Amino acid sequence: MTTARRTQKQRREEAEAALLHAAAELVDEQGVGALTLARVGERAGYSRGIVTHYFGSKQALVEHLARSAQAGFVPGLEGLPPGLDRLLRLIDGYIGELGRMGVLNRVFLKLWTESASAPDLAPVFRERDEAFLADLEEDLAAGIAEGAIRADVASGPTALAVVAQLRGIGMQRLVDPGRVDTELLRAHVTGHWRRALTRA
Repeated sequence: MTTARRTQKQRREEAEAALLHAAAELVDEQGVGALTLARVGERAGYSRGIVTHYFGSKQALVEHLARSAQAGFVPGLEGLPPGLDRLLRLIDGYIGELGRMGVLNRVFLKLWTESASAPDLAPVFRERDEAFLADLEEDLAAGIAEGAIRADVASGPTALAVVAQLRGIGMQRLVDPGRVDTELLRAHVTGHWRRALTRA
């Protein structure tokens, strides 16, 4: 029985995934400062040259890792129309994902924290935050337009408050996981926003 040969594209995708996984593990264990192309290659079972070939530099690798760690954080929202329901599902799902706190969750939060003092990393997170805020503002505007959210809710500041709260819960979970009951919090926080946005 023969095995189908992998295409060059498949080999490249597998190598990139392995290298990103190795980089995530290293950042999770020791922080961005300890990350080197040689260590990533060694952890993934490749040479430093392969890491350089795919990513070019440590900075490019970290940026790629930051973007991949942020992608698709809350599953199940695709296809939902913008509005109050999607907003509340996002809040609930985000906190639920924090409860699982896998490697990429931790790496995202560590890189996000690192971006506050890393000029090269900050633009990556500002770009992602802008997209996140735009999605939330779209939900808020749609909810207001359909009458599900109070007309006096300010979309911009409210979206920023939601992001700040979710990230804050994530950091608290990272620092003191035993204190943060995400199953209790997800119901509490989602209920809070439902009341705040709909109360007359």
